[in-house]
Amino acid sequence: MASKFSQRLLGVRAKLLRRYEHGPFVRCLSGLYGCRWRRYDRGGGQPGDCCCSKLEGASFALLVAAFCLTLLFLYFWGQAENDYNDFDWFNFGHLGFWFPWSVVLLVISAGFFTYVTVLMLLAVCLLSEGQKLHLHWSHKVGILISLIFSIGATAVLSDLWGEEWTTLLLSFQVTAPYLHLGGVLLMTSLAWPIALHIFRMKSSVRRGLIVGVYLTILLTLYLVPLGLYSPCIKEKGTLGPAPALIGHRGAPMLAPENTLMSFEKAVEAGSDGLETDVAISYDGVPFLMHDHNLQRTTNVHEVFPNRTSTPAAMFTWSELEGLNAGSWFLSQNPFGTAGSLRQEERQRAGNQSVCSLQDFLQLAGQTQKLVIFDLYRPPYGHPFSNSWIQRTLDVLYNVSSIQSSQVLWLPSDQRSWVHQSDPDLQQTSGTRLPLEELQRNNIVKLNLPYSSMSAELISEHAAVNISTNLYVISQPWLYSLAWCTGVHSVTTNAPQLLRTLNSPLLLMSPEEYNLMWILTDVLSFVLVVIIFYFHRWRERGLAFCSDRDVRQDNGSCKQNKPEMGNIWSVSSSNCQMEKTLNLATVTEPSGQS
Repeated sequence: MASKFSQRLLGVRAKLLRRYEHGPFVRCLSGLYGCRWRRYDRGGGQPGDCCCSKLEGASFALLVAAFCLTLLFLYFWGQAENDYNDFDWFNFGHLGFWFPWSVVLLVISAGFFTYVTVLMLLAVCLLSEGQKLHLHWSHKVGILISLIFSIGATAVLSDLWGEEWTTLLLSFQVTAPYLHLGGVLLMTSLAWPIALHIFRMKSSVRRGLIVGVYLTILLTLYLVPLGLYSPCIKEKGTLGPAPALIGHRGAPMLAPENTLMSFEKAVEAGSDGLETDVAISYDGVPFLMHDHNLQRTTNVHEVFPNRTSTPAAMFTWSELEGLNAGSWFLSQNPFGTAGSLRQEERQRAGNQSVCSLQDFLQLAGQTQKLVIFDLYRPPYGHPFSNSWIQRTLDVLYNVSSIQSSQVLWLPSDQRSWVHQSDPDLQQTSGTRLPLEELQRNNIVKLNLPYSSMSAELISEHAAVNISTNLYVISQPWLYSLAWCTGVHSVTTNAPQLLRTLNSPLLLMSPEEYNLMWILTDVLSFVLVVIIFYFHRWRERGLAFCSDRDVRQDNGSCKQNKPEMGNIWSVSSSNCQMEKTLNLATVTEPSGQS
């Protein structure tokens, strides 16, 4: 019984010591990586040889660099989705025509990353099969193009839109626990080809260098969570209420921005407040318009072709009323959502006109919604350039039903006079100022860009009864981060989407995260140790048959170069050592002719 068990054990050990050839698989890998469909068998190497020449080593280093840079840019641009609309309108302002450049850039970056990732996988698989690397020249050109694109796009965006790097840093607060998990899994999977090659190397210096770099990176990944901070890792019961939603120019994904339909859609979506921008017409009627001119959101080029660049405030209200402020939404489809509207909604959206402040306030008063708006001072020479604030207050008090307490008063000009005139207006600051100055100006709310998000800032101002509103937050992950940070309200383009979140995404307790972190590191460490020990044991066992001084007449081992890649093999007909310790490589049938 013991003898049979011992024989089975030796049989298992013998199978583990074999080096199997996977002919069709290796041919496919070599063909895709280096276009060596018939010459791949010449690329294998003897134990102790380097996996590639110096030129191919440099090509592989460029491949790794391209993989890292394309991954970084793709992650960066993917997380910047919250601001795609701003990016596209920025280009519209400079190019003069609308095009979804943000989506095009995302598709191109995803294509380059996919291409480089496939090459990386092919290289790792070839190394795992003991093959030498021979990257085809066309792939080398492709890698260089990927590098140039990633570096160039990153440099241009950093110069024109550098604040987006803040979005990247904020995203790490949410995704860091999962990026850590992915990084550990990636390094663990690389243990197989690394261990395979280092135990076949003759140079102890090179072996020590590779192992040192690998273990340094792996150990760093293991310890990263010690310095990780995420507000979404919270004790149960400590999460505050969800931030209130303020519709940015209404619900601009469902209707043309700053139109009455857009604000009605925001109310239907459950918004707690409405945000807009107010200008004063030439005859003194406050109306809603974000841009300096009417070119982007009206058909002014059709009605007044000679006044497309004229400031919006230099038009009379009767002229503004005659413009179409909705057809652009259907033709340009800025958020890619116009197609989801029903036929009657599309018809209504296409017939929207410029909205007056009076109609906007009337809607807010009837629905009991908060309002906040930027108030633009008319240009020099405008009849109301010195009385624009008074004209706005006249509409607020005399021709609308809204209560003063519903208004978050944002304009900083003449703030003291406005507060004395109506103390019920909620004074709101659009800039970060010292606490003493905020209190002196009777500020009760901060209105800041989301890049200012900080748990310390929010709690510091909340301690003196100053709440915080952040703009513009439209992505669920960013809203979740604001929720976990303790933000009181957010201005959003997507109230219909954020209202459906019942809890923050990726929320977990410290205990759950510690368990995930420790299990990931322990399992990775065990797998790496097993893989390295296996290859060390396997190469020592194979060394019995790899000595050049093995005699041919003992009927045991022979040295050959099989067709599948210069791998040491054993003849099963002449060697009975398959049942004992000293086994060499056995070649599986490859199906080759």
